[in-house]
Amino acid sequence: MAQVELLIRDDAERQALHPLGPLDLARRLPGLIVSAKEVAATVMHGVHGRKRAGAGETFWQFRPFTYGEASARIDWRRSARDDRLYVREREWEAAHTVWIWCDRSPSMAYVSGLALQPKIDRALVLGLALADCLVRGGERVGIPGLTRAFAARDIVERLAERMAEESARPGHVAGELPPAEALAPRTQAVILSDFLSDPHEIAATIRAMSARGARGHLVMIMDPVEETFPFSGHTEFRDVDSSARLRVGEAQSFRADYIRRLAEHRDSLRAAARARGWSFALHHTDRPASEALLNLRMQLEVGQGG
Repeated sequence: MAQVELLIRDDAERQALHPLGPLDLARRLPGLIVSAKEVAATVMHGVHGRKRAGAGETFWQFRPFTYGEASARIDWRRSARDDRLYVREREWEAAHTVWIWCDRSPSMAYVSGLALQPKIDRALVLGLALADCLVRGGERVGIPGLTRAFAARDIVERLAERMAEESARPGHVAGELPPAEALAPRTQAVILSDFLSDPHEIAATIRAMSARGARGHLVMIMDPVEETFPFSGHTEFRDVDSSARLRVGEAQSFRADYIRRLAEHRDSLRAAARARGWSFALHHTDRPASEALLNLRMQLEVGQGG
């Protein structure tokens, strides 16, 4: 949201923005992968996966072929009627597919001295750990607009590799939100972001993704400093998405208005999620990642049963 585009830097604190460029992402991913697996293992001790055998034989629907899938899955008879390639999707596959989106836009690079890690690191750890848990439980996982949904023992490494490859593409700009495209019925989506963007755009994305009945879950990742606005005196605020900067002499005078507007923004997100039957959760980066992951697993179980 433009009026609360945080991305702030207090000159009295250490540098709080750590842009995650392609090379930096490649260097940091191995450590994030290890963290994700550790968090997943912790949560899996208390969660029993479904472990469904086989891919199911009941026809569910045709869906567009996704780059990277095996060509043997293409239904050539159906594809011959159109200019696109189609895959015959089975009922089990449709019912147990979860799409995970980790916001890697500039605003996610913020970290204060109170946080355990930057917001972007927490989003990646949560997203990859969730993928690991889901695949162990017999689900299929994909990244909207980037990968097909699949199940593999090395799901964490494969998803991380695809994100690193995407970030390394010349001219690539990380999006805050996933593609606003309708997901298949009975699938679920998980969006991990700070959601510091236009609430109308967020609501429109939710409506588009759920147009065919897909359920979803929003996890708003916030740094504790972004909650309390503990700035005072001479402070510089800057927007990483533009060259805009604001220097103020009494930053504390903005605190009450800032907290009010942040609360209003959060309420609008909850309302947008609730209107489509989606869940909304708030997670702070000074808390263990396992807390958010366990809550997500519970929400996904509820979604599968509905």
